[in-house]
Amino acid sequence: MKLVTIVFLNFISCSFMYSQKQPLRYLALGDSYTIGESVKVSERWPDLLVSALAQKGISVSDPRIIATTGWRTDNLKGAIEKAELNDNYDLVSLLIGVNNQYQGKPVDQYANDFEDLLKTAIRLAKGNSKYVFVVSIPDYGYTPFGSARLASISPQIDQFNEINKRIAEQYHVAYYNITEISRKGLEDPSLVASDGLHPSGKMYSQWVDLIMENFVL
Repeated sequence: MKLVTIVFLNFISCSFMYSQKQPLRYLALGDSYTIGESVKVSERWPDLLVSALAQKGISVSDPRIIATTGWRTDNLKGAIEKAELNDNYDLVSLLIGVNNQYQGKPVDQYANDFEDLLKTAIRLAKGNSKYVFVVSIPDYGYTPFGSARLASISPQIDQFNEINKRIAEQYHVAYYNITEISRKGLEDPSLVASDGLHPSGKMYSQWVDLIMENFVL
């Protein structure tokens, strides 16, 4: 058994004291990448993560997903407020920001909004930052849709990811950099969905492999 699995199992048994019959509650916050635009529900990365954990004997309920294609950080903030969520999730993920970049919104605004969202995610995870993780923004410059503007898109994605990584580290939240995987989209077209923009189920499965290899709580 890999060390990461042992750590995660210890986290569950020691922190939650749940039996394997009681599934963990998972909340996934984001945009089109989290809702899985252009892929089947079973191919979305939050659902793939639940399946991967199940294979390790860790029971997780179907993810509660708050995400919509086109959402910026401010859209996500508003949706969370309207959802009136309980503060009792065992696992919360946050992936947001590509539409801030795409729509040319200021990076300072993104930084402020992202910090607010991360604090909200921690609150929803019973106030414990160990139950929260951040996923980096993928680089859509490496897709047919964005390839013509790759030279401008890629540095901007890096800038936004520098911000969300810094804030995640500030709040002691785990951070998973899937951006380099997304940058294989032009060399391997099977990693891109049929819309020519979003990840395919194959790419999402690679994200989950990376998360599982490095999952430390």
